[in-house]
Amino acid sequence: MKVAIFSTHTYDRHFFDLVNTDREHELLYLEPSLNAKTAILAAGCQAVCVFVNDIADKATLQVLQQAGITTLVLRCAGFNQVDLDAAKELNIKVFRVPSYSPEAVAEHAVAMIMTLNRKTHKAYNRVREGNFSLERLIGFNLHGKKIGVIGLGQIGLAFARIMQGFGTTVIAFDPVVKEVPAGIELVDYDKLIAAADVISIHCPLNTHTHHLINEASFAQMKPGVMLINTSRGALLDTAHAIEALKQGKLGYLGIDVYEQEDKLFFRDLSESLIPDEQILRLMSFPNVLITAHQGFFTNEALTEIAQTTLMNLSDAEKNSTNENELGTAG
Repeated sequence: MKVAIFSTHTYDRHFFDLVNTDREHELLYLEPSLNAKTAILAAGCQAVCVFVNDIADKATLQVLQQAGITTLVLRCAGFNQVDLDAAKELNIKVFRVPSYSPEAVAEHAVAMIMTLNRKTHKAYNRVREGNFSLERLIGFNLHGKKIGVIGLGQIGLAFARIMQGFGTTVIAFDPVVKEVPAGIELVDYDKLIAAADVISIHCPLNTHTHHLINEASFAQMKPGVMLINTSRGALLDTAHAIEALKQGKLGYLGIDVYEQEDKLFFRDLSESLIPDEQILRLMSFPNVLITAHQGFFTNEALTEIAQTTLMNLSDAEKNSTNENELGTAG
């Protein structure tokens, strides 16, 4: 099957070529992101492969369908960027990668916690400049703290297991999960928000979770709480997060995702003026840590993403279904 892979970088090419050793699929790598204007680049292909910030709305899917596309595969778990109703209407099959090394994202969330807490990024820069002072580098023990986990999918569970190893108390909110492993206490959302010293978000983005963390949430939180988001940017109301930081209510913020990241992340803007005032404001806070959607970025995760994506393409080509199909076409 010939597939147009949008939003590609050197690492995408490396891992997809590594897995596609039998050349079962013809891979066309495209640097532009997918949208209604760029969709025509997939002409001559039978499938497209997209990532988190590509846009597969109805207008885009119509262009793809007219170009002969019958399959859309996501090389990610989330699918909020795809209009599934339109895909069904246009008879385009949609597949995703529901799980890829959940430990990769969970470990990145922990790394953000440790960096914000113990200020290792600041210490690193100080020592390189010959400054060996410990002033303003004080942190806190994670041991004995209460960790709130929002979302107990595979990533949330992996994160919870790691945090238990620190000797913390883990509480979790998930409206779907009814049973949890020993040592995790299921609580409602309001209790978690009010009780946790550290809150880490591990849930999907949908109409119910958009701006899940908002002004009302910050009002309930402990003063000085740490908030980590490695899931989707729009789970957090950025404007209200900035206000909470200004007021000192939010003591630490670590984000690997951002509401408007499609205009920023995965590109080098070091020689450009960044027009996004909110991210510039966030970058100005000394207690904010931003990484550019790299939580998934490990050898193991990238290999698994490529393997599952190519398997999904093979199944689509054989007109077979698997558990990764989102049940749209037909």
